[in-house]
This record gives sequence, C-alpha cells and structure tokens, in this order.
Amino acid sequence: MASLKEIKERIASVKNTRKITSAMKMVAAAKLRRVQRSIEALVPYSDELDNMVHHIASDPDVVIPLNTEREVERATIITFGANGTLCGAYNNNVFKGLREAMAQSGLADRSDRLRIVAIGRQVELDAAREKIEVESGLQELSEKPTYAQAAELAQRVMADFLEGRTDRVTLVYYKFISAGTQRLVCEQLLPVDIVKPEVADNAPYPDVDYILEPSVQELVDRIVPRQVALRLYTAALSASASEHAARMVAMQAATDNADKLTDELALEYNKQRQQAITAELLDIMGGQTGRR
Repeated sequence: MASLKEIKERIASVKNTRKITSAMKMVAAAKLRRVQRSIEALVPYSDELDNMVHHIASDPDVVIPLNTEREVERATIITFGANGTLCGAYNNNVFKGLREAMAQSGLADRSDRLRIVAIGRQVELDAAREKIEVESGLQELSEKPTYAQAAELAQRVMADFLEGRTDRVTLVYYKFISAGTQRLVCEQLLPVDIVKPEVADNAPYPDVDYILEPSVQELVDRIVPRQVALRLYTAALSASASEHAARMVAMQAATDNADKLTDELALEYNKQRQQAITAELLDIMGGQTGRR
C-alpha cells in the first residue's frame, strides 16, 4: 500500500499532466478551426471548377491526357499522415490504409514498380519499421498545408503519369466530415475521373453555356491540371483537420481520465489519512488506560 506522501506526490503529478493535456486540447482546437476556415473558403471555388471541367470535358472533340485509362503496371500511392503523435489511433489507421492500398494495387511485392510518397513523419517511421521504401521530405505539407506545396507535388505526379512512369496515382488520407467524425478513404487521383457535380433542382443556372476563349482544348490543358492540384490540396487540408480533431478528442479523453484518477487518489488519500488519525487516537486512548 502506498504511503500518504507517495499518494500526495502522485496527485500532484496527475494534476500537472492534466494541465498539459488540457493545453494540448485547446491548441488542437485552435488549429482545427484555422484549417476548417481554409476548407470552407475552398469549397465554392472547388465546386465551380468541377462544374467548368465537366462542361468543357463533355465536348466529344476534347482530349484529356490525364484521363487516359491503361493497364496498371506502375502505381503511385500518396499517403497523408501526421508529424506528431498523441492523436489516438490516427497514425496506426493511416498506415493500415497504406497497406490495404498496396495490396489493392497488386504491386505490393514489386518495390521497383510501386512508388509510395509519405507525407508526415509518422508514416515514414512506420514504413521504416516495416522496411517499406518511401519517398520522404514532405513533412511541411502535413504540418501546414499550402496550395503551392500541393501544386508542386501534383506537377510531379502528373508528369510521371503523362510520361508513363506511373499508370495510377492513389490518395490515402482521412476525410474530414466533422470534429467528431473522420473517415479513412482511398481515392484515385490519376487518371482523373470527370464526374458531373450534383446540382439541386432549384439551383440557378444549373447548366451554364460558357463562352470559351481561346479554345476548348487549351482551356482543358490548363484547367484539368489545376483541378488535380486542387484535389491534392483538399486532401492535405482534410488530413490536417482530421489529425487536429483526433488529437483534440484524445486529449479530452486524457484530461477526463486525469480528473477521474485525481478523484480516486484523493479518496484513497483521505481514507488512509483517516485511518492514520484513528490509529493515533487509539494509541493515545490505550496509553491513558494503561496508566490508570
């Protein structure tokens, strides 16, 4: 049984830990709000760009090189993880998603044909433990995603696709839905899938007749790569928001557990203190009886 001094020291230690977890929760919440604002600002632009791409891609004379389907002999997987820990099962689930994407590619045992781009320090560490070769050096895209960084990576993978160095590019990341809900997804980035956006029946101008200059093909050659870069940037933002949400939930759970443990230790401390006081009173009373 622990002494009163040991229990008191442990209570102080748990309270100090609670201060840390509570502060980390507030920091994660602040970062989450910042990323959420970026996502909300991006949605209107992304929706309008999808509408434009669908409209101009519906022209039968338009050729979209990034939409070319071919047999998958080489593949690229871009995985978005975290730079830090203390975010629950976030990093473990991301790495499981990577392993599943590798298995689905059919090239898991062909490292010369499967290229893995690791975004986030934890993905690199997990891959090193499993002796999986990954392309690293993109930790900033996990910490503070910017469109410039995402566009640079998108240009590289698009060049690989057009020049035949890869036949498919897949994204593995957590899709942010809300602060309490995130879903691990595996999405195809290349070849691009031109999907008609969902438009409400009462939406104004659901199918706008655009006046295109200089030509449809030139616009496609400019807009589709921008759409690919935007999708990559959106995935980076979504992964970052999911990481902060997971850390916020984990730190809230840790704070609640610290409060519960503090109450249990305080109860144990009071019980032992009461027992010590009772024992001292019995000794005093016993001594007085003996003198009589």
